[in-house]
Amino acid sequence: MSWQTYVDDHLMCDIEGTGQHLTSAAIFGTDGTVWAKSASFPEFKPNEIDAIIKEFNEAGQLAPTGLFLGGAKYMVIQGEAGAVIRGKKEAEDLASKKMVKPCVWNLVDEACAPDNDWGKVG
Repeated sequence: MSWQTYVDDHLMCDIEGTGQHLTSAAIFGTDGTVWAKSASFPEFKPNEIDAIIKEFNEAGQLAPTGLFLGGAKYMVIQGEAGAVIRGKKEAEDLASKKMVKPCVWNLVDEACAPDNDWGKVG
C-alpha cells in the first residue's frame, strides 16, 4: 500500500462510524519531504515544516511563537516531547505524531474530535 492510499483510505475515512472525518492529513518524512497528503492539506512553506520537525528534536521551541502551517498560527498545547505536537486555532485542532521515519499530521474541526482523542495517531 502506498502512503497516498494510507492517507486517502485510512486517515481521511469516516471516524468510528460518526459520518465525520479529518479536515486534512499528511505524512512527511523527518527530513521535511512530503510522502503523501490529502487534497485539502494547507499549502505550506518549507520553513513551517522545518520548524515543526525541529520541535520534535528540541521541544519547547514553538511554544513562545506558535506553530505556523499554511500561514495560519496555531497555539501549541500540551503534547508529548519528541513524539506528539498538538496545536489549536479557533475551532480547529492540529496533531503531529513522529514515528521512526515519517510524521503523520492531522487537522480536524473540533466538532468531530471524538473525546478530544484527535492527537492519538498510530
